[in-house]
Amino acid sequence: MNETLLPALLGMGTGLALIVAIGAQNAYLLRLGIDGAPRTVLTVVLICALSDAVLILAGVVGIGGLIRAMPEALTVIRFLGAGFLVVYGLMAARRALRPGPGQALVPTEEEPERLGGGSEGGTGTTTIVRGAGTRTSTTLGAAVLTTLALTWLNPHVYLDTVVFLGSVANQQVGEARWWWAGGAVTGSLVWFFALGFGARLLRPVFARPAAWRVLDGLIAVVMIALGASLAFGA
Repeated sequence: MNETLLPALLGMGTGLALIVAIGAQNAYLLRLGIDGAPRTVLTVVLICALSDAVLILAGVVGIGGLIRAMPEALTVIRFLGAGFLVVYGLMAARRALRPGPGQALVPTEEEPERLGGGSEGGTGTTTIVRGAGTRTSTTLGAAVLTTLALTWLNPHVYLDTVVFLGSVANQQVGEARWWWAGGAVTGSLVWFFALGFGARLLRPVFARPAAWRVLDGLIAVVMIALGASLAFGA
C-alpha cells in the first residue's frame, strides 16, 4: 500500500503546489466559472486537466530532455504567449474601465438559475437569470481557443510540468514513478474542477456591476504582468 499510496500522495501534493497559484489560466477559469454556461466550463476544465496530464506524462517518458535541448522553440513560444497575455490583459482592463451594458447577472424571464443569498416567493433563494440586456457569456469556441492559447503558449507550463514534474517523477523507484505521476494528474483534475465549478458560488457577489470591474481589473494586472515577465525573460 505504502509503495503506491505514498508516491501518489506526494505527486498530488507537488502538482498542486505548482498549479494552485494566481496565473493566467487560473484567472481565466475563475472568471469563466462565474459567468460561463456549465457546458463551457466543463469543456475548459477538461482541456486544462487533460493538457496537464499529457505534459506530465510526457515528462515521465523523457520528453523533458528534448525540451531542454530546444531553447529556440521555447523562445518563440515565450514571445507568442507574452503577446497573447498582454492583449487579453488590455481587453480585461478595457472592460474594467469602460464596462458595457449588462455588467451584472440580473433577473429576466429566461434561463432561471437559483442562487443563495436572497429570497423570492419565500423560498430562501434568489432567481438570477441571463437574458436581453444582461451579460453575455463567453461562447464555447472562444473559450476553447483562449484556454488552448493560455495553456500551450506559456513556456513555464513546459518547464513546470514536462521538465520539473517529469524529473521528480523519474526519481521514484520502478513503477512508483507512474503512481507519482498519477497523483500529480489527479491533483490537477481535482483543482480545475474545484475552481471551475466552485467559482459559481461567487455568482451572488457578481450580481453587482462593480464586482465585475474589480475582477476584470485584477485579471488585467495579472495578465499584463505575466506577459511582461515572459517578454523580458523573467
